[in-house]
Amino acid sequence: MRLWLQQLNEIEIPLCRAAWSRSMQRRWVHRPFAIISRLGDGVFWYSLIAILVVVGGRDGLTAGLHMLATGLVALLLYKSLKGSTRRERPCHYATGIVPGVPPLDRYSFPSGHTLHAVAFTTVALHYYPDLALLLVPFTLLVASSRIVLGLHYPSDVLVATIVGFTLGYASITLF
Repeated sequence: MRLWLQQLNEIEIPLCRAAWSRSMQRRWVHRPFAIISRLGDGVFWYSLIAILVVVGGRDGLTAGLHMLATGLVALLLYKSLKGSTRRERPCHYATGIVPGVPPLDRYSFPSGHTLHAVAFTTVALHYYPDLALLLVPFTLLVASSRIVLGLHYPSDVLVATIVGFTLGYASITLF
């Protein structure tokens, strides 16, 4: 692992332990975050795209295709970053942090759930601004869930938020 990532891990591990510990001590906190995280795997987003297509007609189809295209670019970018940094998840790096849900892979940087949530939300709100009351809180919960469940460092989520917003915004200006 790169030295700067190891140093960043040492700075962030106490934050991860605190978030994870509080969540694990309170099942009523842990369980909803596990559900939100699972929905953020794609279930919520692909359901939203399908609903937009069915309800929105041609405009919904345009928005759905735009979201899918942005999601594909986000996936390629995320895989490239994750493969090149190979930053181990907090639950793999530090003793005493057990993942709240099974991790999808071994590496954490950046948070794919967060990157996709922010990119999808950015694009969807371009077409349907009224969805902000649903999508913004859901996106914040997805991002938070990744830290609370011991799967990501705060910087994984912060960088993913920046990348996801930049990607979503760039796709709006290009599309």
